[in-house]
Amino acid sequence: MPEIWLNYGITDVVLDIKAENLEQKIDSDGKILEDSEINEKLENIDLSKPMELVVLHNSKSIQKIISSLFTLCEQKSKPFPKILAEKKILNLVKAGLPEGISINEFDDVEISNSNLVFMGEMEFDGLFGYETISTRLIKKFGLESMLTAYAKRQGNLPTPGQYTESFTEAKKFSDNFEIQGIEIIANSQGILDFSIGHPSKTLSTTKILESNSIKDMGQHKTMIISTGKDASNDNLGNSFSSLWNCSNAIKKDGLAILVAECKGGLGSDALQQFIEDRLTLEQLRNPTKYINGMEDLLFLSEIQKNFQIALVSILPEFYAKKLNMISLPGMKYSMDYILKTQGVKQKVAVVADGARLLLR
Repeated sequence: MPEIWLNYGITDVVLDIKAENLEQKIDSDGKILEDSEINEKLENIDLSKPMELVVLHNSKSIQKIISSLFTLCEQKSKPFPKILAEKKILNLVKAGLPEGISINEFDDVEISNSNLVFMGEMEFDGLFGYETISTRLIKKFGLESMLTAYAKRQGNLPTPGQYTESFTEAKKFSDNFEIQGIEIIANSQGILDFSIGHPSKTLSTTKILESNSIKDMGQHKTMIISTGKDASNDNLGNSFSSLWNCSNAIKKDGLAILVAECKGGLGSDALQQFIEDRLTLEQLRNPTKYINGMEDLLFLSEIQKNFQIALVSILPEFYAKKLNMISLPGMKYSMDYILKTQGVKQKVAVVADGARLLLR
């Protein structure tokens, strides 16, 4: 029996699957940067200037860059950058920092401070095509611009890995600020590359993401999808990206099982309002104001016309049912459910790094 470990929050869980049921395991690949290569690239940062490093989400690759940056400052006797993060991820980021490094809450709605260096790991995104520093900033600070970006979506299905008009809106938004970014490309093994510069310039890194992440798979009837990292499944809204990335490789009337712990809950106002019956699917088509996460709700309702979605998470079953998803209480139940509903000989494709893969 092959042993497959899939990310689930801060731990990994085992998927017990018989060899005859495993169609294939799909993982990301690419050449990992050596420590010396990381340090060489970081030399491009002017360490003599004061720097406030804003961590947009937590991941091993982000922690690695911070740690390398601090080592470099130490070697060159330069001042350490200030580390800032949103309150909800403050403790997570702090836990991964070198000892003795302090971190403060980033609650600044003013992003015009030119000492700010935003840091994020690039992924794919259903609305923008790519999740970048620019798209993270427009989502967080540009509510009016988000309405325009949402209105410019390409239909009502997700379009990960495409250069969309919505993406141009995000770039336009970040162009308004004199800030810097460190845009990271990584996979489950480590850092593949990163670029430093204004967030509208670091977008060129999408090419590296594409070359390592797009896989032509054909279509599968049954797929188990892990996001690959905690930051991508800490809430339901974040975990949906992995589903959008795999959606074109799932057959009509097939089944996708999303493995996402969601310890941070739903993660979006739109999902919350929908579950509380304060938002209807009809209101999603032409809204007069943007509600955080409404694109995911729209994509979910459209994609469910093509295949069924089940969820392995700690969210209440009530939430899953309200969103028309099958709730599975644990990893073991996912295989039981497949074999019971699709027959004991059903072949299953397993995706280990859904947030950083794009299946076609």
